[in-house]
Amino acid sequence: MRLSKRNFASGLFLVVLALAAFSVVPPAVAVDDLEPLTVVTASGEYKFQVEIAKDEAARDRGLMYRRYMPADRGMLFEYTANESVAFWMKNTYIPLDMIFIAPNGAVTRVAANTEPLSETVVPSGGPCVGVLEVNGGVAANIGLKAGDKVRASFFKP
Repeated sequence: MRLSKRNFASGLFLVVLALAAFSVVPPAVAVDDLEPLTVVTASGEYKFQVEIAKDEAARDRGLMYRRYMPADRGMLFEYTANESVAFWMKNTYIPLDMIFIAPNGAVTRVAANTEPLSETVVPSGGPCVGVLEVNGGVAANIGLKAGDKVRASFFKP
């Protein structure tokens, strides 16, 4: 059987359509969906725009499937209870710093440069109500450590 250009183009279109239907593409984030957040360290104040993961579905998805995140962006996971939590990097392609945060905005632990695509569990190491994920290396660059503060509308001063 001879493959004509028309048959080839039609077949290629169907393959591309099928791949698009089954591929997982992260949702686009509108600037209106971002909230301001400030991290305060001994070296200064650092401003970020963050997505909020406040329901179970958003927390489960997190930053999975993303291949890039701007330097001033992040995701804040908000929890209703002050309790221990754990994360992993399954289906997450970019290294992240995970910053665990107490109800008053104090940083309780920093898990730096977590390994992309890893199923290794990253525990909070104690109770927290928030977890801030930023690009890997940010915490070290700004000198972030336990006891520093995160300011956002979610945290009580």
